[in-house]
Amino acid sequence: MKQASSIFDSIRVKPGKERKASQKGPSCEWDGCDQPGTHKAPKGRDHEGQYFHFCVDHVKAYNKSYNYFSGMDDDSVRSYQRDSMTGHRPTWKMGVNSQADAANARDGSRTDIGQDGISDPHDFLGGGAGGSRESKEPQRKVLALEKRSFETLNLRVTARGAEVKSRYKELVKIHHPDANGGDRSSEDRLREIIQAYNVLKKSGYC
Repeated sequence: MKQASSIFDSIRVKPGKERKASQKGPSCEWDGCDQPGTHKAPKGRDHEGQYFHFCVDHVKAYNKSYNYFSGMDDDSVRSYQRDSMTGHRPTWKMGVNSQADAANARDGSRTDIGQDGISDPHDFLGGGAGGSRESKEPQRKVLALEKRSFETLNLRVTARGAEVKSRYKELVKIHHPDANGGDRSSEDRLREIIQAYNVLKKSGYC
């Protein structure tokens, strides 16, 4: 291999002292100190992400006197601490725009605002498209015995109150022996109707 090759000519090796100096890192920024600045210390408020480099002795001295709130009055400190609870992001009080939004909802310019001024674009509070909280009753789960009772009375499971009572009275008149000239052939059917009505009444459907 030729020692005079152009490849060898392009290689430069730093002298020992210069190489050691580059590996040493930054020097201590404390006035009059020539020790390596091996420890970082924050520069303070309004200089987030910026650091001084000190040696171990001077970073201890710096930390003892460091005060992030230096120069701020008590009100400013309290305000900063209060804002830090939300990550210093803007917040709004509940209901600030409720009156304006409710007015917009009434004139049709906002379709996701209810009558009480609450924005509900996904209809979590309304209970369905085109419905309102007031007009939609929560649906309870119908038990198997209750479902059979509705079937006995020839009613939908959504029937309530007066509708259930009216159907019960109607069926009793049809199947009662007095309405059939004393014929007792419908007594079993009448007994089923009465039991079904009692189940629904006990469950609060009527």
